[in-house]
Amino acid sequence: MPCLNVSTNVNLDGVDTSAVLADASKTVATIIGKPEAYVMVVLKGSVPMAFGGTQEPAAYGELVSIGGLNPDVNKKLSAGIASILESKLSIPKGRFYLKFYDSKRSDFGWNGTTF
Repeated sequence: MPCLNVSTNVNLDGVDTSAVLADASKTVATIIGKPEAYVMVVLKGSVPMAFGGTQEPAAYGELVSIGGLNPDVNKKLSAGIASILESKLSIPKGRFYLKFYDSKRSDFGWNGTTF
């Protein structure tokens, strides 16, 4: 049930967001080791955002997962998602923060109940 939520100040009009979503979904599933069928990716563009005092392309993301996260995995996820954002949205890796949340099963709802 990993969920990646990314907000960026980049305008997504004319961007192949399907490719961004597909690459991010596969990356998260592969690195965490969870079935991609349970991975959700949310991408929001044109979000007012400043990073380092400028409004140059930047992004903020949060990844929530029930297990599967640890310092090594988090580094790999950060690298993988940053690479996608850099190649697909021209967001430099140094202008992207990613926060990780390891959630308890009882704290995440799905299918009318919790995991």
